[in-house]
Amino acid sequence: MTFSSALSRLAHFESLPDEVKESLEKIAVRRTFSADQVIYLEGEAADFVYLLEKGWVRAIRLSRKGREQAMLVLRAVDLFGDIALFTTGFYPGTVIALEECLVWALPSSGLLEILDRYPHLSQAFARHLAFRILHHLQLVEDLSLHSVEARLARTLARYAEEREGQWVVPRRPWATYDAMAIRLGTVRDVLSRALKNLEGKGFLRVEKQQIVLLQKEELAEYEE
Repeated sequence: MTFSSALSRLAHFESLPDEVKESLEKIAVRRTFSADQVIYLEGEAADFVYLLEKGWVRAIRLSRKGREQAMLVLRAVDLFGDIALFTTGFYPGTVIALEECLVWALPSSGLLEILDRYPHLSQAFARHLAFRILHHLQLVEDLSLHSVEARLARTLARYAEEREGQWVVPRRPWATYDAMAIRLGTVRDVLSRALKNLEGKGFLRVEKQQIVLLQKEELAEYEE
């Protein structure tokens, strides 16, 4: 897949003029990261903005005591590293590949020059960042207002994929109960009980390789 074709799959960027996409493609460098490989560290200078073409990544922060706090999990196609470009110039968190990932690295200096030339691109980034803010607001709401069971239900609905006429969440190797618990701000045992409760209520069915969502719309708005 070319850079332009990958960018065209990203919301808010798909309708950019070809001239803009071609300018970006000239500075983009394709890179591969293996599972568990660090793409960049919290506090590093934001020398690149990344377009995720294939795979999943997670963004985390570490407390002074070494406790991990999940910030975001992204799947292709998406951008990351862009917040630092428009704020402090340093990455606010560490990003790690959850599986083999293909990314396009855009040098920040070159990207800023292109942004100055093309208002359409600046508008696309503004819309992208605005929706990212809405996502974080939803996370804050979930953590402060909703139970673990409700947070789990909404997260499953958010990342479901339609396959053969049903909505499923594939059981990926890195999506362990411990990893999911950290992401939802809880512990493994509480998460396991919440999943069993949702299954017992008929909202989903847990299978070996996937979780089948029997009532996706209800899960997306689930409240206890």
